[in-house]
Amino acid sequence: MKERILEEAERLFWKYGVRSVTMEDIARNLGISKKTIYQHFSDKEQILYQVIESKIGRNLSEMNCMVVEMANPVEELLSVLNMMQRNADHVSPNLLIDVKRYYPQAFTLFNKYKEDAIMRSILENIQKGISEGLYRNDINPAILARLRVEQIELAFDNEIFPTDKYSMHDIQYELIHHFVRGMLTEKGFTIYNQFLNKGVQPIIYEDK
Repeated sequence: MKERILEEAERLFWKYGVRSVTMEDIARNLGISKKTIYQHFSDKEQILYQVIESKIGRNLSEMNCMVVEMANPVEELLSVLNMMQRNADHVSPNLLIDVKRYYPQAFTLFNKYKEDAIMRSILENIQKGISEGLYRNDINPAILARLRVEQIELAFDNEIFPTDKYSMHDIQYELIHHFVRGMLTEKGFTIYNQFLNKGVQPIIYEDK
C-alpha cells in the first residue's frame, strides 16, 4: 500500500504540481481513505520527500547505465539530457516552483542531488570531452557545468518561460542543444550529427 501511495502521489505531483494536490486527491484516486494514507505518512511533505528520493535513485541508475553504454562523452551527455527532456513531457511547470517555495525538506534533497550528482556528472563529462578532443579546449568546465545545472531550474521559471507560450519539452530541447553545440569541436560535431541522424535531421557544422 505504501508503494501504491507513492506511485500515485508521484503521478499527481508531476502532472499538477504539489500544492494543488491534496491528500484527499491521492486517496480518491487510489480508492482508499485518507486515514489509510496517514497510517503510512505523517503529511504530504513526507510523501513528497520519499517520492523525490525514489525518483533520484531511478535517475541515478539510468544515468550510470548511460555512462557505461555510450561510446563517448557527446553521446553520453545527449542521452542523459534527452532522458531529462523525455521526463519533461510529464512534469508540470509548477512542480519545482512548489517544491522550492513550500516544501523545504524536499527541496533540500533535490538541491543536494543537483549540486552533487548532476554537477559532478556534467563536470566529469566536459573534462572527458576536452581530453578526447570532442569539446573545445578553451572552455571553462566548472563554469559550463554550473550553467547547465542552473538551466534545469531556470526552465521551470514561469516568469521567464510562461507556460502559455512555451512547453517544457521545447524549453528543454533548446537549452540542451544550445548548451551541447556551444562546446563542440569539429570532431565533436561529427559525432553530434551522427547521434541526431538516428531520428533527427542533422545540423551541418561549418568551419569558418
